[in-house]
Amino acid sequence: MTTEGKQKALEKVAAEIAATSGGPLKAPGVNPVPGEGNPDATIMFIGEAPGFNENREGRPFVGQAGKLLRKNLTENGFKESKVYITNIVKFRPPENRDPTPAEIEFFRKFLDEQIKIIEPKIIVTLGRFSMYKFLGEGVSISRIHGQLRKINWQGREILIFPMYHPAAALRAGEVMREFENDFKKLWEITDKMESGEQEKPVPAKPEGKKDEQLKLV
Repeated sequence: MTTEGKQKALEKVAAEIAATSGGPLKAPGVNPVPGEGNPDATIMFIGEAPGFNENREGRPFVGQAGKLLRKNLTENGFKESKVYITNIVKFRPPENRDPTPAEIEFFRKFLDEQIKIIEPKIIVTLGRFSMYKFLGEGVSISRIHGQLRKINWQGREILIFPMYHPAAALRAGEVMREFENDFKKLWEITDKMESGEQEKPVPAKPEGKKDEQLKLV
């Protein structure tokens, strides 16, 4: 698919998300936040759900946590125009609470379609809920963050790079250090990929319940 074709396809998905009016998250003043970035992105960042600022602007990661994410993108040589940023849930949960399994399931088809359109080489999961989608609910983010994993997703291989959510990094100094170090690892991995070197993923061991569409390899 051409870049123009991908862009149109992503716009169609965004329109379909808006047409749900929030689905299980439907409420006055709740706005769609489908995602933004390059339709040809090599790296796709997937967070959990929009917050207050994201809901107001209709863009992902624009609050304090988003500023930290974008700061680390810039400082590590990633151009925002070359990545795609979104969430597993496309509308803000009340009071910024965690998304529920039903809400995650409701928006799954939209996220899956975005992944299929963009075809990223690496998906960076930000926080435990987006990580659970790919690696299972029994996985501990404190144990596997910063470790490259390989999965078979709907017939194609995708590399998964789990990271702490930037909001968690803002709350704890040690998590902030891990978050910043993981960004450096991500840059090293992508730099090797661009130079033709192969980065060996950590062998993935299934733990807990997984998204039924996914199979670890």
